[in-house]
Amino acid sequence: MTTIVAIDQGTTSTRAIALGSDGQSRLLLSREHQQFYPKPGWVEHDPRELMAILEDCCAAAGECVDLAALGLDNQGESCLAWDARTGEAVTPVIVWQDARTEPAIEALKLQGAEAMVRQKSGLPLDAYFSASKLGWMLAELPQVRRLHKHGHLRMGTTDAFFRDRLTGRFETDVTTASRTALMNLETLNWDPELCRLFGVPLDALPVIGPSSGDLGLIRCGAKQVTLTASLVDQQASLYGHGCRRPGDLKMTFGTGAFLLGINRFDGSQLSNEATQTVGWQKSGEPPVFALEGGVYSAASALNWCRGLGLFKDFSELAVTYTSSAASKGLVFVPALSGLACPHWDRSARGSWMGLSLHTTATDMVQAVLEGVAFRTAEVFLALERNQPVTGKISLDGRMTENAFFVQFLSNVLQRELSLSSEPELTAIGTATLAAEATGIDSGYVARQQVITPGESCASLQELFTAARTATAAFAGSARKPTSIISK
Repeated sequence: MTTIVAIDQGTTSTRAIALGSDGQSRLLLSREHQQFYPKPGWVEHDPRELMAILEDCCAAAGECVDLAALGLDNQGESCLAWDARTGEAVTPVIVWQDARTEPAIEALKLQGAEAMVRQKSGLPLDAYFSASKLGWMLAELPQVRRLHKHGHLRMGTTDAFFRDRLTGRFETDVTTASRTALMNLETLNWDPELCRLFGVPLDALPVIGPSSGDLGLIRCGAKQVTLTASLVDQQASLYGHGCRRPGDLKMTFGTGAFLLGINRFDGSQLSNEATQTVGWQKSGEPPVFALEGGVYSAASALNWCRGLGLFKDFSELAVTYTSSAASKGLVFVPALSGLACPHWDRSARGSWMGLSLHTTATDMVQAVLEGVAFRTAEVFLALERNQPVTGKISLDGRMTENAFFVQFLSNVLQRELSLSSEPELTAIGTATLAAEATGIDSGYVARQQVITPGESCASLQELFTAARTATAAFAGSARKPTSIISK
């Protein structure tokens, strides 16, 4: 038997998962890392901590006697800068959730730059993507400017940092590059005009390559193992779900909720709602494209509720609700980090609407579960307007362990859902892609449960839409406060 190890480097933790040629997976190592919030809207990770955990994962992989190859998936839009001579980071990792560049994004919108960014990169102007974060580093941090002045600056997404340190090759893959808003979707190269717009030096960026193939050697304990897959975690999940044809779609409910569906890209402009991205590219083959949309706060909204004391343990959420919170007039808008697709409004904030003296903590948490489902439906419809979704929709992620949430989502969408029993589909996708690059059949067979829709929630979706509109309007008003102090 042969083993492929996937290292899944996520927003809150890093995991090493071994997938044997018998199709069975097992967890080798899992480590959480710290989240830093130095200022309102800022979210950071310590690159040294991430690197140390990654090295531990590689060491754990090396203990597999039949280890054939390694795969790596990354957070996507999170990025940093480092010294080319030493490999040491000179900035924290600025996480995809970080909104510090929102003023710069608004300024670019006022300049009329959004149409050009969309046309070239397939992405809207939003602080979510890496480009404005990288530009901020050069504009605001003297140590970054000094390195660039002397020709020693390297900057990019976290995968490029990891691969530079682990393989000695300063490279990224086409899926991760497509999440920066700096890559031209037609050429699959860094676009000089986009780099100038965001103030990111081309000479500091990594080489863009395929998502699988011979990506370099990594030290795993006493062994040297070939890295044969490297891509964004959501794209890895797409592959793990078995999505291969236009119209296939998956939903992953982790820190945020992310929908990816394969589509045909012909260079034509999409609507301003969905984002065009790269699903994967195997070495020597053309890329597979995908549509993407997300809900910034999904499981993170539940973690926030737990922090507020609304519940103590996730097992408490496994309750049988006799009716929906929305049917009782209680709605939660999960805009704790703003609204992503199809609204692209970072200023929006989360809210419960319809609170009363009779509202309980259980009601409030139920409204959060429903709010994530309602927002997911908005994203789904935005994607389907660009690429019709055929057949069942595949689901995974921790929130899908909640039976009420999954059934409510099916009711809202009025679609059959295919629920995976595999908790590590992101790692499975990474490992499968890595195995195929070495000519190995991973042996993995998906096991799924079909969820059929019940009564339509169309009227409740309308109630949510009204709440979301009001929340966004309030946020707009809050940006322009008026003083009540007389001069």
